[in-house]
Amino acid sequence: MGFFDSEVVQNEAKKLFDDYQSLMNLGGEYGKFDREGKKLYISRMESLMERYSIFMKRFELSEDFMAQMTVQQLKTQLGQFGVTPQQMFNQMNLTLERMKQEIN
Repeated sequence: MGFFDSEVVQNEAKKLFDDYQSLMNLGGEYGKFDREGKKLYISRMESLMERYSIFMKRFELSEDFMAQMTVQQLKTQLGQFGVTPQQMFNQMNLTLERMKQEIN
């Protein structure tokens, strides 16, 4: 069975995408959130980023050809902007840290 044939992988991918979309939609209203709402939003983004990082690590560790192709495509796409996947995660975490500092 291929990496993408796994029901667990498919379910997690769908859940990650749905949660990401939901948070992005909410993010448009971030400026209107009270302090507790901002803290909750940041916490959910941190959780999502951690889940995404773990999900991507599964791709990297898989020997499945399609999983490896997905990793290479991500690296190529990010590379066009001069960024590695690790730099992308670091930047996202830095942004969340700045957001936390702004509400304290």
